[in-house]
Amino acid sequence: MAAQRTMTFGVVVGNRGFFPDHLAKTGRDEIIAVLEAAGAKAIVLGPEDSKYGAVETYTESQKCAELFKKHAEEIDGIIITLPNFGEERGIVDAIRLSGLKVPVLVQATPDRSDNMTIAVRRDSFCGKMSACNNMMQYGIDYSLTTLHTESLSSPEFTADLEWFSQVCRIVKGLKNLRIGAIGARPTAFNTVRYSERILETSGITVETLDLSEVFGRINKMKDNDDAAQAKLAAIKSYVTTSGIPEEALMKMAKLGAVIDGWMKQSHIGISAVQCWTSMEEYFGVVPCTIMSMMSNDLIPSACEVDVPGTLSMYMLALASGSPSALLDWNNNYGSHPDKCVCFHCSNLPKHFFKEVRMDYQEIIAGTVGKLNTFGTCVGRVKSGVMSYARYSTDDRNGIIRGYTGKGAFTDDPLETFGGAGVTEIPKLQKLLKYICREGFEHHVAANFSDVSKAVHEATTRYMAWESYLHEGQED
Repeated sequence: MAAQRTMTFGVVVGNRGFFPDHLAKTGRDEIIAVLEAAGAKAIVLGPEDSKYGAVETYTESQKCAELFKKHAEEIDGIIITLPNFGEERGIVDAIRLSGLKVPVLVQATPDRSDNMTIAVRRDSFCGKMSACNNMMQYGIDYSLTTLHTESLSSPEFTADLEWFSQVCRIVKGLKNLRIGAIGARPTAFNTVRYSERILETSGITVETLDLSEVFGRINKMKDNDDAAQAKLAAIKSYVTTSGIPEEALMKMAKLGAVIDGWMKQSHIGISAVQCWTSMEEYFGVVPCTIMSMMSNDLIPSACEVDVPGTLSMYMLALASGSPSALLDWNNNYGSHPDKCVCFHCSNLPKHFFKEVRMDYQEIIAGTVGKLNTFGTCVGRVKSGVMSYARYSTDDRNGIIRGYTGKGAFTDDPLETFGGAGVTEIPKLQKLLKYICREGFEHHVAANFSDVSKAVHEATTRYMAWESYLHEGQED
């Protein structure tokens, strides 16, 4: 898995002359220290640029905007910190003049009830409302901390900073995203239909590659090709391949090498691949292991050319920095109303399993023959907290909409095949009714993390998508 990258925040320190401006100095120092302690970088005016490095006048707004413009490619989000009431016009002018379209978090430092003299009273409680009112007027989208006022050194702000970082990673990661659709949608899966045009309205482009082109490139590739040999070695180090024919492993290696090459050449970020049953009938393996390896490297890959599915996987992976899987909401778990079985054939990333081995695809082996179905990654999904998400294009209404929430994979006993786990979700029956009433797909993205609130915030606040947060409080 790739290491989580360093976050960079543009910081606007609010100040207003009617209030103790020494608080702006200490407030600036504190936000920088807090961000550095969190492993993040602050882009902020210095005391040589403005009084205490804060923003109050229009001239200071211009200076702040110019600084942000110089670092536009680096900045993931903007944090407004209000150590006192703050000058709302200076704050919003700085953001508007910068031209940045990134998430914005508004933080206000609380007063001490035992010391509210004129020398130290902040009034940031009130100033936050004025700043937000002006951002509403200016059309600037913004996020709020859990509590109206929070000390920068508080555990609440530490949690909010992590949540905001997740939001920023999602928004930045979706910007100009290019998704590879490899093959055609299987005829039997109307459920994974989607609109490229609606995705394009959010700056998400779909590039296609026909399976005939994939097979043609594979046919031209020799067994001793460097890319094929490198992928073969990677496969064998990734998963146990005992009992798998070498011929099948070579086919997988060539498939992986061709897909890797096309994605790199076409600047593709994530992918969705046709499987049933063209891959097995006309090539002789399943693509599951290759897709599992990509997903495990935070390059999600969904089967059945489920482009919205891989998009949902990607949002969870961006937020958490860990691999996502695409699963079926597949079976009830006995009579337990809040538990179900999530399953796939499987192309789940290795990260999801207690133990994993390569095997054959049992469901379609009876149709196309066992020898044509090697390449699945099978095992029991490990236990742990999970987030789930599904976002799709709604062609009737011309929008993108979806749902997200929090649950857990459990250690409840389960005897089955493929990649499977028992999932427990509060008020699952309500969620299932929502999925069926709203006509969502049976596919759902999952991730071992608690990032559903960040996904919901990013999609509703900054992507202008419709989102349902299951059993969560919208802050």
